[in-house]
Amino acid sequence: MTALLTPGGRDAVGVVLVGDELLLGSVADTNGAWLARTLSSQGLRLVETRVVPDDVDRVASAVSGLAGHVGSVVVSGGIGPTSDDLTREALAQACGCALVDDEAATAAITGWYEDRGRTPSAAVLRMARRPACAAMLVNPRGSAPGVRLPLGDCVVYAVPGVPCELMSMVHTVVLPDLLDRVGERHRVHSISVEVALLGESAVVGALAEVEAAVADEPAVDLAYLARPAQVSVRVSVREHDESRAAAHLAHWRARVRAALGEHVLGEDGATLPEVVVALLVEASATVACAESLTGGGVVAALTSVPGSSAVVRGGVAAYATDLKREVLGVPTELLARRGPVDPDVAVAMAQGARTTMDADWGLATTGVAGPDPVGDHPVGEVHVAVAGPDGTSVRSLMLAGDRDRVRALSTAHVLDALRLRLLGGNRSPDPRVVRMRS
Repeated sequence: MTALLTPGGRDAVGVVLVGDELLLGSVADTNGAWLARTLSSQGLRLVETRVVPDDVDRVASAVSGLAGHVGSVVVSGGIGPTSDDLTREALAQACGCALVDDEAATAAITGWYEDRGRTPSAAVLRMARRPACAAMLVNPRGSAPGVRLPLGDCVVYAVPGVPCELMSMVHTVVLPDLLDRVGERHRVHSISVEVALLGESAVVGALAEVEAAVADEPAVDLAYLARPAQVSVRVSVREHDESRAAAHLAHWRARVRAALGEHVLGEDGATLPEVVVALLVEASATVACAESLTGGGVVAALTSVPGSSAVVRGGVAAYATDLKREVLGVPTELLARRGPVDPDVAVAMAQGARTTMDADWGLATTGVAGPDPVGDHPVGEVHVAVAGPDGTSVRSLMLAGDRDRVRALSTAHVLDALRLRLLGGNRSPDPRVVRMRS
């Protein structure tokens, strides 16, 4: 996890995620990411997240270590009824006091079980124990109460690791108390600019001048999240006044978008399929797909978007060479001379899809996804084409990665090519790998 531990302040928060399953990878951590987004949206600074096993000493050490540097610590997990739920014991060790039974919590847990026609076991009633110096926190969504523990100048909040219970407790109990303690603060206002098919290092390079300007603005941050075929550039402004924050954010958003140009596909989590479908709807246009190596992946991506039925005509997964000829009309002579992995074959497939399925636009993918080369064609050689009212364009690519990555990137490239055509441009992020066909 990212470690950015700095001397705290009331608005500084640390997070401790408890669970062997997190360290072993048996369960993906979603709580940490959710807490980070939620805390930052409230103008709080998450300065460190620690992941620790179900071990009393390790949990106690993590909590104590953070408490000396931050105003609040949120602990997720380890407060349930099983033998490996040890967060209560760890908190007692951290503050140097004994565990005691909380009568109100015992009554609440008993009532929760009786309402469901059950009797709580002795193990379940362990959840009513708390460090003597702590207070219990109500859990609106489950049986395990939370804990609020003062530790020096810091307050520790322990909540369940079950995501729905954690979210409910943070919103209803933890945040109101935490924000009341922190008092007035600068809120964080953010927007993410989504970038298509440009690697993270290339995005950073394109934003070099913006980064240099941001370095002189302590209330402004840029952050990057790289995903397959897409990079999110998050622009954040810390400002108490709403109108000043909006103006400040709009200024930096515009600078980021201008620096990235046509690579910007949208904002706040927009994806290529969503943007392409929206552009098709706006243009009252339809699309059809002819796919070889992607095997239906392009159609699947488009039809995952609600409302796509208005613009997607259909698709043909023409893996076999004879289907490219008989269904899509790829010329026999071209296939015999070039084989199926060829830019001109991609062009003919896209044109065939457009004609055969009576669509305004036709998309095509052909190439070698792997794991083995096909004849003289190496793994990663891909050709994607877009046929439209103003002609046909093709991108010839060499993509790195395993079979799944090559297929996913091929889908992204053909959708991005269509996006640019719909926006009125035929340029590619790398003009060396694009040839226009009319």
